[in-house]
Amino acid sequence: MGLKTYNKQSFACLASRFVYGEEINEEKLGMVDKAEQLLLDMGFNQIRVRIHGKTARIEIEEKDFQKLIEKEIREKIISEFKNYGFTYISMDLQGYRTGSMNETPLLDSKEEKQ
Repeated sequence: MGLKTYNKQSFACLASRFVYGEEINEEKLGMVDKAEQLLLDMGFNQIRVRIHGKTARIEIEEKDFQKLIEKEIREKIISEFKNYGFTYISMDLQGYRTGSMNETPLLDSKEEKQ
């Protein structure tokens, strides 16, 4: 059909980046938004920045792991994320996946049944 957005990645609501029970406010939404935009601007395609308090957990496709840990890239991410308000920056070794914030509630519910 010739659509310009045919290969655009999907984006769920920014609220899906937060741990259940964590307060969502404009400041934190801005932190996540800026962090994800930085990664997109750096050429990463399928990404999520999950927020755990002041910790950013970066999810990217496994094919991009090596790029993320290159010294120059890593240092830019650390510097910018800290400017956005994050204290700690981590890379999720499981990579990008939808619904990863649902894993803890699912585990908690399984433990309750045992």
